[in-house]
Parts: sequence; C-alpha cells; structure tokens
Amino acid sequence: MDVQESGPAGSGAPDLAEGFPAATPERWRELVAGVLRKSGVPEERLADRPESVLATRTYDGFDIAPLATSEPPAADPGHPGQAPFTRGYRPVPADGWDIRARYLESDPEALRRRALADLMNGVSSLWVAVGDGHLPADRLGAALADVHLDLAPVVLDPGAAHAEAADALLGVHADAEVPDARIISHLGIDPLTTAARAGARPDVLDAARFAADRARGRPGLGLVTADATLVHNAGGSDGQELGWAVAAGTALLRALSAAGMDLADAAGRIVFRLAVGADQFAGIAKLRAVRTMWNRVLEVGGVPADRRTMRVHAVTSEAMMTRRDPHVNMLRTTVACFAAGVGGADSVTVLPYDAAIGLSDDFARRVARNTQALLIEESHLARVADPAGGSFHVEALTRDLHLAGWAFLQEVEASGGAAEVVGDGWLRERVDDVWERRRADLAHRRSPLTGVSEFPNPDEAPLEREPLPVRESWFPLRRYAGEFEELRDRADAAPERPEVFLATLGPVAVHTGRASFAANLLAAGGIAARAPGPLDPAGAAEAFAGSGLRVAVVCSSEKVYAEHAADVVAALRDAGARRVLLAGAPRDVAADAFLHQGCDAVALLTELADLLVPEGEDA
Repeated sequence: MDVQESGPAGSGAPDLAEGFPAATPERWRELVAGVLRKSGVPEERLADRPESVLATRTYDGFDIAPLATSEPPAADPGHPGQAPFTRGYRPVPADGWDIRARYLESDPEALRRRALADLMNGVSSLWVAVGDGHLPADRLGAALADVHLDLAPVVLDPGAAHAEAADALLGVHADAEVPDARIISHLGIDPLTTAARAGARPDVLDAARFAADRARGRPGLGLVTADATLVHNAGGSDGQELGWAVAAGTALLRALSAAGMDLADAAGRIVFRLAVGADQFAGIAKLRAVRTMWNRVLEVGGVPADRRTMRVHAVTSEAMMTRRDPHVNMLRTTVACFAAGVGGADSVTVLPYDAAIGLSDDFARRVARNTQALLIEESHLARVADPAGGSFHVEALTRDLHLAGWAFLQEVEASGGAAEVVGDGWLRERVDDVWERRRADLAHRRSPLTGVSEFPNPDEAPLEREPLPVRESWFPLRRYAGEFEELRDRADAAPERPEVFLATLGPVAVHTGRASFAANLLAAGGIAARAPGPLDPAGAAEAFAGSGLRVAVVCSSEKVYAEHAADVVAALRDAGARRVLLAGAPRDVAADAFLHQGCDAVALLTELADLLVPEGEDA
C-alpha cells in the first residue's frame, strides 16, 4: 500500500477505510431497518426513514434523531467571542467560572461559619435567601462579617422584601468601607417570580424604578434577575424555560429603560438564572441557545455588539433531586455541572445532594463545591472555548431549542408580555400542560429515576436534616420523584411493612426475570415482595393461603402462563387473594392488573397502598 497516496491528501496517513464499503446515511438506514425488522417493527414504519422509530420526542414537540449529521446544516453558531455568541463571549478559554454557593439559613452565625468555610475552599460568590423564613434582612451584616465584599460578590434572593434586603446589603458594603464604584454584588430583584409564587400580578415598573435609583453611582451593582428556574421546577419544557428567560429579561429591560436607564447599561445589570438537569446535552444546548436569543433581542434594541453580553447563572435542577437514595444526587449534579461548564455558564450553583431533604450539612456542601473544583482544576473543562461546538448533535439541538424557545417567547409577547401572562395565569396553564405529560412519563417509568422508580433501596436509612421553612407557592416546585416518594413515606409509616406474595411458577430460570422485575417495581412504592421459592402451579394457592397476605403476583414465562395462568389466578382468588396481578402482559389471561414495563406504576402502587396501607392508618 502506498502510504503517501492512500491517506488524505498530503497527510501521509494510511486510509483505514480502504477495502470497506462507504459509510453513507443510506447504508446506515438499511442496517437500522434490518435490526428493527427483526425486532417486530411493522414494515410500513420502515419504508422511508426507519431511524424515525428510534427518534426521541421532546416536550417541545421536535424529535431528537438517533444519528446526527451535518445535513440539514445547523444555523451558523459563529466563533467564540463574536455575535450571535452561541459559542460564548470570550475568544479564548476562561480560567473557570464563578462557583456560587446557596444559603438558606435563618441563623446568621451558621451562615457566617458556612460562608467562610466555602470561601476558604473554592467558592467565589454567595447566593443568600433573605426573608420569608430565611435570613432576616437586618442580620445580613452579622452573616457577612467575614466576607471581603469587594472580592466575593453577594447575590440576594430577596423575594417580596427586595427593598429592605437591597438597602441592608448596600448598608453592609458601606460599613465595610467598600466604595460604591467597587460594589460587584447583585440585588436579585425579581418581581416576576415573586408575583408568580404569590399568584398575583407583578409591578415590574415599580421594582425597576427602585433598582434604577440604587444603581446611580454604582456601575458594577447588579440589579434584577430573570429567573427561568421557576418554569423548569414546575415541570416545564426546555423551550418554555428558554422562552420565559428571554421574555422575563425583555420585560425587565423595558422597565429599567422606562425608569431612565441606558439600554446597554440596563442589559448588563440583569442576571439570567436557568436550571441544568441530568440530560447533559440538553443542558449544554440550552445555555448556548439562550445567548443567541438574547443577542437577537439586544440587536433589535440597538445595543452594540460589544455590549450584548449575558450573565448566566446555572443552577443544578431542584426538580431532579430526590429524597430517596439521595447520594445518587451527587451523580446527577455532577452531570449537570459538567453541562453548565461546557455550555458556558458564567456562574454555577451545584445543589448539595441532601437539598431535597432539608438544610444541607457541611459534608454535603463540601461535596457540592468540590464537584465544581474538580471539573475546573482536574478535568480542565474551562481550558477549551465551547468544547461541544461543532458536534452535529449539539449544534442541531441548540438550533431546535432556540427555535422552540423563540416560539414560546413570541407566544408570551403576543399574550401581553411577561407580567401579563404571570398575572392572568396563562404561564402556569402552559407549564401545567407540559407537566401532565412529564408526570405520565414518570409514572409509567418511561423517564426512570435511579434509586426511586428504578433500583430502589427498600432498606435505606433515611437522612435527617433540619427542616427548611415552608414556603407556600402558587407556582409549585414539582420534584420528579415526588409521587413515588409519597408512596414510600406512606408505606414506611405503616405499623408493618406492606407485603405481597410472589407466586413464582416453575424453575428459577423460568420465573426469576419477572420476579426480579416485580420486586423492583413494588419496592418503588415501599412494598416488600415475599417469594417462597419455585412453586408448582397446583400448589401456588395453598402456599398463598398459608402466607397470611392479601395480594399475589404471578411470575413465570409466557409458556407457563398459556398453560396454567388462568387456573392459578382463579385458585389464588379462591384462596382469599384480594388482588391477583401478573408480571408481564400475557394475552387471554384475566387478572386485576399487569406488572410490565409500560404500566402506570404510580396508579398501580397507589391502588395497592389503598388496599394494604389505608389512608389514616395509625402509624
């Protein structure tokens, strides 16, 4: 083989594909169709584009293809440091991102101790909840006594008490003798989220006037927050979250301009907050898309290209966090943090793994901040500008999310703007529509939750944490694991662990697969499975009668079902079974329910809980 001629022109490398057929999309489709045909997919679904069978439909209505190619070409993302800023605002890699820790403490001394520990170990900014059961505004000074405020900015989450909290924070800076020109903290004023949680109509202009007044003489002071985690945590789609982020930012920008601020200056005082979940590619694409969207808004507003930067604060999803098997949350937040870093977030908050349980302890906080330190210092994520850029999949997903987000933004604007859709409930209705679809996928385990709906640990010892303040909100936080965890709580509160009988018919090799599946599904609702071992079909009812249980699940093969299932089900009922279920979905067999991969697990487990653990039973 002539090495000089067999490789790419001038490369001197051998052509490793020599002798193999050309890899083309058409050839790939032929191979895919062949595999799917053997899997029983109807021929009519394989006729034109067989890969559509493998496509994933998003909640925004577009498909994610199983194979990403350069056709059709994605929109030109430009270059790092250039409009439309899909690839970020810097032409060269940054040193890292701002590691931002969240504080929900009401005790200023506890917050002070934890903030100092965080700042000494890698955290670079503090996100502090003020009021509404969290830190009182008049205790900010005590809590921030050890913070060098000209080096480590403080970002407020003040809710309705934004005026009191803002003035308290500025007072702390004055007491620390930080000149107004060197203040780099952020007031976190967010009238839209505050009104959405209260089920009220927001007064954006009044909040903007207050913010504009405090901005005078303080060029580095951040003012307002466009918080799209509100939509994400209520179960909304990525497109809805993107559209709401830009719609909220647009409403705040208009209000600040109406309050007398220069448009470019006002744009630089807004921080955008988005959630990043365990789907790393969606997280990366979402952060790339939102910069492109905001660039377009500012471009239309006449803001020069060098002033169209967008400050993005990425927070690992609260909705994905679980109370059960919470240590798995470390894995979820690591993937989310990776996506935030690769996607180009300016600041990142990794929620501690116990955040869904209560006030996080010191170890959980340490793991959260070290997750970021590891990705920056040891994995070197920040040493490459837009590392996902050029990936056919990421570019296509960025484009599709941009289109979905822009379409939702247009809907918000056509409905009167961000303040109007919060006030009249339109936003909540649209998010609820997506949540119902998402909830169905979770209930049917089409969207599995490791440690909760899949591979639950029924013997885990629950973590105990100091409870957080109960914050009533008309716009809810819907954790994906919520319904399964309510069932687990109900089972745990019973005087005895609820159990069902596994009627395992035939040899172990015949029934073990379905028995394991059934036990795993039942454990997701806190229900134990008692399996006495291989049973003869004729003796299953007798074994059940001696168990003292009220529910039986028959587990075996299709062949055994065909020969014996109907008789076994009838015999179990005669033996006193209140419910008889079958693992699998055999044809022509009558049972009360079927445990299979596509069943509504929440509905089934709720029915069993109603039978085995009646509501109100004294624990």
